[in-house]
Amino acid sequence: MKIALIGYGKMGHEIEKIALSRGHEVVCKIDIDNPQDFDSPEFRNADVAIEFTAPTQAYGNIQKCFKAGVKVVSGSTGWMEQHRDEMKDLCKDGSNTLFWSSNFSIGVALFSKVNSYLAKLMNGYPMYEVRMSETHHIHKLDAPSGTAITLAEGIISQLDRKTGWSKGTVLNADGTISGSSEYKPSDVRIDSIREGEIAGIHEITYDSSADFIKIIHFAKDRSGLALGAVLAAEFTADKKGFLCMDDLMNSLS
Repeated sequence: MKIALIGYGKMGHEIEKIALSRGHEVVCKIDIDNPQDFDSPEFRNADVAIEFTAPTQAYGNIQKCFKAGVKVVSGSTGWMEQHRDEMKDLCKDGSNTLFWSSNFSIGVALFSKVNSYLAKLMNGYPMYEVRMSETHHIHKLDAPSGTAITLAEGIISQLDRKTGWSKGTVLNADGTISGSSEYKPSDVRIDSIREGEIAGIHEITYDSSADFIKIIHFAKDRSGLALGAVLAAEFTADKKGFLCMDDLMNSLS
C-alpha cells in the first residue's frame, strides 16, 4: 500500500516506522515546510494519507486530501466537534473517504467499551458521582483531549443523570492552573494535566461516600497509536465513506 504522511513529527516518524515494517511504502511526507506537495503526483498516487497535525490545520488538510481524491485517516483532535456533520456530508455516498478517531489505540478502543458498560451498570446507582481526568505531554494543544471527550460521550449515552460534559481544571506544564472546578451536576467534569512527554493517561472514577471505583488506560508510548493508525489505513484502503474505530474493531473481532 502507498501511504502519504501529513505531519512528520514524533507521531509521523512512529507511523512511518510501523508502516515500513508491515511492508507498506511511504510515498510522500508533508509537513509545515512543504505544503505544496499536496499538489504533487506522489501525493495524488497515495492509496491513503495518514494525518496527525494540529487542530488549526487538520480541517484544511483533509479538504486538500478530498480535492486530490486521496482517502484519509486522521487522528487530529480539537476540530471534529465543530465539523462532524460537514465531514459526514462530504463523505456521503462514498464521494470522499475519511477515517477519523480521537484515539487509534486498540487498547483505548477496548477501554471505551469497558467505560460504556460500566456507565450502564452505574445508571441505577445515583450515589456514585463520576469524574474524569486526562494527562498528556506538554506539546498537546487541546484540553480536554479528544479521547477524553469521546469517553465522556460514552458515559453520557448510558448514564441518565448526565447530559453533557464540562472542561474542568487544567494543570499546565509551568505549574499554573487554569479552568474551573465548578460544573453542573448534570455534566461529566473532565480535568486535564500537561506534564513531560506522557503519551496519554485517561482515568474515570465513580466516587461515593463509602468507596470509589476507578478504571485507567495508560499509554506507555506512541507505538499503540501508530499501529492503530496503520491498521486503520489498511482497513480504509478498500472502503468508502465516513469511518470510525468501531468499524475497524468490528473487522478485527
